[in-house]
Order: sequence, then C-alpha cells, then structure tokens
Amino acid sequence: MLGLALAAGAVAGAAQVTAGAPSDRVTAQPQGYSSPFITERATLLERAYAETQQAWTRPVAHPARGAPRRLVVPRLAVDARVVPVRAAGGVLRAPADPQVLGWWRGGARPGAVRGSALVTGHTVSEGGGALDNLEKLRAGDRVRVRTTAGAVDYEVTRVTVYRRATLAKDSARVFDQYVAGRLVLVTCEDWNGTSYLSNVVVVAKPV
Repeated sequence: MLGLALAAGAVAGAAQVTAGAPSDRVTAQPQGYSSPFITERATLLERAYAETQQAWTRPVAHPARGAPRRLVVPRLAVDARVVPVRAAGGVLRAPADPQVLGWWRGGARPGAVRGSALVTGHTVSEGGGALDNLEKLRAGDRVRVRTTAGAVDYEVTRVTVYRRATLAKDSARVFDQYVAGRLVLVTCEDWNGTSYLSNVVVVAKPV
C-alpha cells in the first residue's frame, strides 16, 4: 500500500503530483490497496502548494450546485457514496474505505459552469475498490453524480492511463479549475505486486 497524495494546486492550473513514503498502515489494508495520487518529489509538492495559495487570490466562478453524495457508473456497476475531502498542507487523500469516494471540496462542484469537479478513490489489487475497473470506461459512457441539489449527468470524453512522472508533468491541465465545467475521476492502475505504477484519469463533460 502506498500513502498517495495530490498537491492541492488544482486551482488555476497549479496542480502537481508528487510521491511519498509507503503508509504505516499497510498491514491494516488489503494487498495492493492504494489511492490515486502518487507523490515523487517533495520539491514539486512544495512548489505546487505555494502556487495554490497564490491562485486562491484570483476568483474562480463555481456557481452554487449541490455537493456530490453518490457516483453512479452503469458500465462498471458502481453506485458509490461520495464524501468531501480537504487538502491538508497541500495533500489530498482519498477516504480510507475503498468503497467510498472523495470529492475535493476546494475545486468545482458537479454541474458548475467552470472548473474540474475532482472525485478520487482507492484501488485494491485483489478487488473491492469502487474504482477498480475505471480504465474500462470508454468515450460516450455515462456517469451520474447525485448531489444535494439533484442529479448531474456526464458523458465520458477521455480515458487516459498516465505513468507517474507523466501525470506529474500534465497535472496542471488535468486538474485545471479554469476550464469549462467537467468531471474528473482518478484512481491507481498497474499494480506490480509492490506498488502502483500508473494512474487512470477519466474526464467527462456535462450532458
């Protein structure tokens, strides 16, 4: 199990992904249990966090919509609870339960006119994670987010498997908060028996 984290610089294209040490809780989780954001270089995390603080001084329009409560993905037979998660010290962590997903409350809400509504979850190599099969989605597949203000439907436009270093370099674009409103789903991929080598990123546009 890896202790996976995302630099919270997803605002204004400031996101960076970096990699940290394995979690101390490895014995408490199934083999191959991991969340989607790989940390690799502390300097990237520090820089991204500094950029995030600057970005927050510039307003981003996130029209009021309901906070997400469930994510429904018919192709994957997924109907998972979603809870808000924060980025403490520039690090975003998915909920510990692999059947529960985390929505980054510092980003856009589902249905917002601008910004990426980011939902993330753990992957379990032996099965049991809500997003275990995320890479099987295809362009045109539908995703529904049930919120406190009603449901928002999305259509998948892109499914990309990133190697760790590639996602770190491309994270500003992936987690951009100034794009037209969209949904971004992220989890781990490519378990090699010790760690995950890649991340699956799904981008979907509102229907």
